[in-house]
Amino acid sequence: MMPTRRNQTPDLFADHLPDPVEAAIHRRGALRPRRPPSRRPAAAAPEIKRKAGFYLPDALLERFNIRFYELKLAGVAVENKSALLEAALTYALDDLDRGPESKILKRMASSPLQR
Repeated sequence: MMPTRRNQTPDLFADHLPDPVEAAIHRRGALRPRRPPSRRPAAAAPEIKRKAGFYLPDALLERFNIRFYELKLAGVAVENKSALLEAALTYALDDLDRGPESKILKRMASSPLQR
């Protein structure tokens, strides 16, 4: 907060004022005021997520973990394993929404039930 007619005392903790320590040790640029922080609109509230428990074969979990780390090493912007699983599950559900043309439904119809 900068001084006004009502409030003559500046806010010494404001981000856009010179840093007193840097000014005291005579660092270059210390006396130049820093730009005030930009005003960004508040971010939307994060989507509420719940933990889900499923039993998966060890081979499938190992394959998933290997693929996750391969993507990370390749520089793919995959945030974490949950994000990768969420994307894969969304893709699978979108495929199931295709009805009889669904690759997943066709695969399940051609293979015996797994228990």
